[in-house]
Amino acid sequence: MRILNDRDEIAAAAGTELGVSPWTEIHQDRIDMFADATGDRQWIHVDPERAAEGPFGATIAHGYLTLSLLPFLGASVFAFAGDRARVNYGLNRVRFMAPVLVNSKVRLRVEVLEVQNIEKGQQVTLQHTVEIEGGAKPACIAETVTLLMDA
Repeated sequence: MRILNDRDEIAAAAGTELGVSPWTEIHQDRIDMFADATGDRQWIHVDPERAAEGPFGATIAHGYLTLSLLPFLGASVFAFAGDRARVNYGLNRVRFMAPVLVNSKVRLRVEVLEVQNIEKGQQVTLQHTVEIEGGAKPACIAETVTLLMDA
């Protein structure tokens, strides 16, 4: 785990990879809970029998489930130290490159693309790449923007 302790360390991290998370297996129960939480109960996600005959040969995780794993997976990769408020400012770009089949393992690779000083702190642009174990393509590449706000 890489800890970025202050403004200077954060700024110096621009252009570097912060690290890679451990593998996490995506089970059907996680997919089902996400379907329940979002109301997206499309059969490719929640009906294993029908999905076995579908385009992927099994159920797949929702793209937004994959995206929602960024904080969970990222917590084992890096942290911003101190008591600065951390606010999700938005996403510049998100692409879902390959489906995450049920019982696949995924991990997260995080890179700092840019750090800008702003009036109330720093704006950090990160690239998150969700990799699938044994996969030729990543499941998702997402560019996120986080504000680190001074008190």
